[in-house]
Order: sequence, then C-alpha cells, then structure tokens
Amino acid sequence: MITPRFSCSQTEQRVVVSVYCPSVRASDVEIHVDDTLFTLYINPYYLRLNFSHALLEDDESSARYDPSSGYLTVTLTKAVPSQTFEDLDLLAKLLAPRPSEHVPQGPMIEVLDSEESPVSAEDDLVSRTQNLSLDRQDILEAAENDWQIKQEIAEPSSTFKIHAEEHYGFLSLYTGYFRHVQHTENEVNELGADAETCPPAERRQRRIKHEEEKWDEEYYMADYVDNEYIQELIRWRHPYSDLPQDFPYSEQENLAMLKLPRREYLATPGQTHNLYLTLLTLLFSYAYDSRTMQHEPTPESGWTISTLTPAFSALDPPPYAPSNGGDTNTFTPPEVAVTFVPSYRRALSFPLYRSFALAEKCRSDVASFLAGGKRVVFRCLLELKDILDHHDVYYIYSKIWVDDFCLWIQAYASDEILRSLASIVAAVRMEKRSVGWDLEGLEALTRDTSDRTTDSDDESEAEVERMIPLS
Repeated sequence: MITPRFSCSQTEQRVVVSVYCPSVRASDVEIHVDDTLFTLYINPYYLRLNFSHALLEDDESSARYDPSSGYLTVTLTKAVPSQTFEDLDLLAKLLAPRPSEHVPQGPMIEVLDSEESPVSAEDDLVSRTQNLSLDRQDILEAAENDWQIKQEIAEPSSTFKIHAEEHYGFLSLYTGYFRHVQHTENEVNELGADAETCPPAERRQRRIKHEEEKWDEEYYMADYVDNEYIQELIRWRHPYSDLPQDFPYSEQENLAMLKLPRREYLATPGQTHNLYLTLLTLLFSYAYDSRTMQHEPTPESGWTISTLTPAFSALDPPPYAPSNGGDTNTFTPPEVAVTFVPSYRRALSFPLYRSFALAEKCRSDVASFLAGGKRVVFRCLLELKDILDHHDVYYIYSKIWVDDFCLWIQAYASDEILRSLASIVAAVRMEKRSVGWDLEGLEALTRDTSDRTTDSDDESEAEVERMIPLS
C-alpha cells in the first residue's frame, strides 16, 4: 500500500481532507469514519488519520474526485460545531497510530502491529505447556531409571557470543547499526568496533576521556584573544528565533513528514523525561552549526552536528546526573545545566570556533526554538535530519535518533512542557568551572599576557621617539 500525499484544512463546521491519488477510479473509493479515526482506501493508496476531535460521516459529508488534477476532496462534519482541530498541518502526528490509553510503568515495547488478534488465555496456557513438556521417550527412560533424566554435556557452539549486544538510540530501540563500523569512515564514532557491545557506563567514560584528550588550552586562548569573527557570529540572529505561530510548512517539509516511520511509542514517564533532555543536546548541536555557518549547511555540517551530540558520537544520551525522583514533567535548573555540560565541553574541544560566549549564544538559540513550541522544534529537526540523510556515513544517526524524534515531537511532545523548558534554558546560569577546565584562569592569563605585550609595544615606540634627533 502507498501512503498518498495529503493536506487538511477546516471551517467552522467541516474538516476537509485533500488527497492526491491520480489515475484511480472514483467508484472504488472506500471511506470510513470512526470517532476521531478516518480511513481511506483506493487501490493502491491507503490513508489512516487520527484527528484530535471526533468527526461525523453524515448527509452533509461528501467526497469529490477531480480526474484532471488527481485530487480527491473529502469533506467531513465536526461532531461538535465550531470546535478547533489543532495541528492539522502536522502530518506525521495525523498519521501516527492512535495512542494507547494506559502508559506502562515497566519496560517499553514497540508496537509493530496493533491490529493482531489477541491470544486467549487457553491458547497461551497450551503454548506454555508445550514448551515445558518432555518428549515421550524421555519420560519412559526416566521412569525406568528412578526418574533420573539422562544428562548430556552439550557440544561447544562455534557461534557462542562472549559479549551481548547493547541497545542504543531512541528509547534504546536499535542495535546492529555499528557491526561493520571498522569498514566505514565514521570519524565521530568514539567507541570504535566496541559500539555494539559497550555498556552505557563505559560509553560515558570513553566520551569523557576523549573530550579530555581533545581539550587544547592554547587553542581556546587563541580564540579568546582573536575573537573578532566569533563576535560577528554571536551578533547574527537565527531566522527561527521569531517565527510566527501559524507559519506554513513548505512542500518539501510536507513530503519529509510523509516519509517518517509509522510507530507508536509506549514510553514510561521517566523515558519521556529523558527524551526532552536529549532534545536539548540535539538542538544545541543544530544551533552551533546554524550559527557558525549562518544557516547555510556545508559538507562539514554533518560532522559538526554528530561530533557535538553525545548521543551520536558516544551513544551517550542524558540524563547525566541522578534523577531527583520528583514529577517527571518538571525540570530543574541544575538538571538542565548538567545536561548542557557535555555539549559545552565538546563545543570547546572539537569544532573550528571554540568560545564559551559562542556556546552561551547557542544555548540562547535553543531557548528560542523551544519557546516556539513543537512546530519550530520540528522544523529544526527536519533540517538536522536533511543534513544527516545526505551524508554517506552519518545518516545512521538520523535512522537511530532523528527520524523517531521528528515523529515523537509531533505526536507525543507537549507545547506546554517545551515552553516551560524554554524559560529554564534561557534563565539557567552556566558556570565556566562546570565544564571541568580552568577557563577563567586561562582567560585571566591571556589578558595579562596581552596587557604586557601592549605595554612593551608602547615602551618600544617611546624609545624610538627619544632616538630621533631634533631638527
């Protein structure tokens, strides 16, 4: 089945779904409306949409097909007249499966097909019994030998795995993407061939060690002194800092929405909390590349974004500090500050421009993106995804992180939480000593050296003047 291109609009009484399905027979169209669920089938196209409010298929509803344009226009009646249907242009949210009513508190599972018939208790009991049953011949032999079942030593397996594969990525759903990483030119992978087997605690240790190795005091001091161009980058204003609330998505963005995966995420409250924290690190990396390139990505943008994101380079997402055990929808300034520390450390150790002031400005950009709600955040993620998708190696980070984030931000994220986070991110105070390096001492030393150099130059000029004879 093919998911067709579509768009949705509304009036006071109606919701209009426009579907592009060229070269079909209008008589074969099948439309069904069930409360908030709308389904359309016309070979080879299938479309299922979940709206925020209920719809009716009554006498006022209609479906009209225009063979010349290839568009099928379906008009449905709102169950509650004048009710506003939110996010009709967030196509991935409309395409997402209907959310489950009960969120599990245990480990998360991914729903691959929610239409399978449930297994009855009787069938489940029979299956368990069959799995536990012994072969008839084994039972007879056990009876003859005082119920002592024959034991045999198993032959050693040539495929025995010493290390179990570890999961990573969005909600730890993925594995196997780095099995052949030694044969690729992945310059940002800090785990090497151990990426598949490295446990989370060791990933963090390796990340911190690599940051310490890459930290260069002289590089930082040089950028601190010669910062004229960095100041220009800081003064630059990101075009998404003041987008209107009702800005339209482009046709390219709408097509990207239709290509997103169709998944339902059964995340626990704690996992959802950590996703918001991970989102901060992704937006920081995107903000750094956008600001330093002034919103014109280059072939190096994929490397920059992947290197600055701990969840990519070391498969090490937040949280970076123990949870306070409180409300999972609430974030504290210390928790947000700790989340940004790895991003700051990497921004001061890896890319071309290494400035604490520049990192502070990128954090300010993150706050402005979050203040725009999930519509602005989604646009940023789409751009980040497009950069990674066009790279021969770093596209895997789009597969294991960004694709899911694009869908999650539309269908599951909360505008209220995002805007609450925006206020905290904008107000949080990042101490220079929090990154683990003596930035203040290096800056003071740089200023003293610069002052001595200036004084020495002044003395040299005065000496030259004294040596010039009077006319």
